[in-house]
Amino acid sequence: MNTHASVVVIGGGVMGTSIAYHLAAAGVHDVLLVERDELAAGSTSKAAGGVRAQFSDELNIQLGARSLESFGRFAEETGYDIGLHRVGYLFLLSTPEEVASFEAGVRLQNALGVPSRMIDPAEAQRLSPLIRTDGLRAAAFSPDDGYCTPEAVVHGYAAAARRYGARILRHTAVTGIERQGATITAVQTTLGRVTTDTVVCAAGAWSRAVGAMAGVELPVQPLRRQIAVTEPVPGLPPDLPMTIDFTSSLYFHGEGPGLLVGMSDPDERPGFATDTHDRWIPRLAAAMERRAPALLDLRRTGGWAGLYEVTPDHNALIGEASSVSRFLYATGFSGHGFLQGPAVGEVVRDLILGRVPFVDVTPLSADRFAADAPRPEVNRV
Repeated sequence: MNTHASVVVIGGGVMGTSIAYHLAAAGVHDVLLVERDELAAGSTSKAAGGVRAQFSDELNIQLGARSLESFGRFAEETGYDIGLHRVGYLFLLSTPEEVASFEAGVRLQNALGVPSRMIDPAEAQRLSPLIRTDGLRAAAFSPDDGYCTPEAVVHGYAAAARRYGARILRHTAVTGIERQGATITAVQTTLGRVTTDTVVCAAGAWSRAVGAMAGVELPVQPLRRQIAVTEPVPGLPPDLPMTIDFTSSLYFHGEGPGLLVGMSDPDERPGFATDTHDRWIPRLAAAMERRAPALLDLRRTGGWAGLYEVTPDHNALIGEASSVSRFLYATGFSGHGFLQGPAVGEVVRDLILGRVPFVDVTPLSADRFAADAPRPEVNRV
């Protein structure tokens, strides 16, 4: 193994591979990505695949919109088909508070060039025929949003990064980060020691432990989320949007001839468990009965569990540590990391190269919690 790297990226999901690709494509030599398992084996492969710019936070809108542009030209740039379906995101709103919040969000999104709009319940049902509109006050829809295949994005980035000269080590764990004072000098791995002065933590739900190796506090907790896949649905519209009942967090979108269905579980407690269980099913069924009763008749044919990487304000950590030179991080996305991967790869590249990124991510620094300056994101699932 080459024992030196100009940049060591820790984590082989969408964030790590995007960062490695953007660095290598910019001409950075000796970029090394280290992944303890297979590429995309962590949270990325368990994601629902949604891509959107419908957020309440201006930074998230900009990161989402920039990523949508990148997803749109992904095949052209990398040669990989990511199964992008630009069918839109449809948020179903049942309370006056939700409507007011999304109206404000749509105004901000429109000001930033996102073509989202508020619609009435009847139009929402035309877009997503499986829903029931009882108690529905309004909905928010953006046609540019949609979903794609997370694993294809990771492998596309990885292949392109290799073409530009980046090295990728799979089945290689990082066991330590060496420092001299505030300066990083090396990364210890199960394959040996790699000298470097720049490390990027893109380890998702495992980022707290990676940060601790460098003496950096990254307030990230793992939280299990489950997804179910259904049998084929006769007459399923090919342009069915990603549909989200915002009150319950029930969501679904097309998955082959069937549906991918998910929902948050307020009884879930932080931890690294990714086995599936049925404790969430009664709450899921109640949400279906209220908002999409047609789903109750569908047989489950599969499903899985993965990990959200959650921060105290449910927003990302992006930046460079203030206490350790050249320790950067992109983690804690709390459920919207996959969809922001392309844009965050650009941002981290620019931070490393001393360029001004297309968006100022300073408010997403991990230091915001010590400064009592949280940055909450409302439009999360």
